[in-house]
Amino acid sequence: MGHERSESDRRGLQTAAEVRAAARSGTLTGQTSGLAPGYAQANLVFLPQAQAAEFLLFCQRNPKPCPLLDVTSPGDPVPRRVAPEADLRTDTPRYRVWRHGELVDEPTDLLALWQPDLVGFVIGCSFTFESALLRAGVPVRHIEQGSNVPMYRTNVPCAPAGLFHGPLVVSMRPMMPADAIRAVQVTSRYPAVHGAPVHLGFPGQIGIADLQRPDYGDPVPLHEGEMPVFWACGVTPQSVLMAAKPPLAITHSPGCMFVTDLKDEQLAVG
Repeated sequence: MGHERSESDRRGLQTAAEVRAAARSGTLTGQTSGLAPGYAQANLVFLPQAQAAEFLLFCQRNPKPCPLLDVTSPGDPVPRRVAPEADLRTDTPRYRVWRHGELVDEPTDLLALWQPDLVGFVIGCSFTFESALLRAGVPVRHIEQGSNVPMYRTNVPCAPAGLFHGPLVVSMRPMMPADAIRAVQVTSRYPAVHGAPVHLGFPGQIGIADLQRPDYGDPVPLHEGEMPVFWACGVTPQSVLMAAKPPLAITHSPGCMFVTDLKDEQLAVG
């Protein structure tokens, strides 16, 4: 493993291929936020074929939190639809390895762990719609603060599929009402990356007791006149995986996303 790139080196990673090459060489082992602007970044899940069919069904039944961009054939590390020159075993800065629901390792590649029955799931990420919000002039609080988006487990159940079941996890962005309306309009165009919000205001209605105590990420202030706006979150499948406790599951490490060859605007509809 090489040394992590300096901030100036990181800013030089302008294309998806450059980010993936830096991850593959071990010179990029940290977060990918802000890298390869305009390219869609994605969440990753790997499961043995024995559990993959039920997880695929879970994603199909819950497209808001689990919008599938690509699914690989068993043992094939190449996501042929979204990055046909990539290798999912090496081209993400850091991974997490779960055994029976317990985190056991955070390697920078999966070469030693790869199995011929592993199936890779490439799942849409909110970075794409956040970029669209910023282009539309809608402020995004956690980006302004340089922190992670706050995320909360809700009391809203996902549609179960065999081994996989659990509550919806949402991310929250505070907005003035006019910005919230604009955010609905903007993000509705991106169903492949969580789409429109699932809830506005009244966090108690979805089982959130305290916005300043997120289950994941960092709290952000809610200013006078603002309302919390909630989107389905890609942490949902990770939460479900931890609850299901399969013998082996692999995900990306938080913030260390897989950068696809898809441009953000390719994921827009209408």
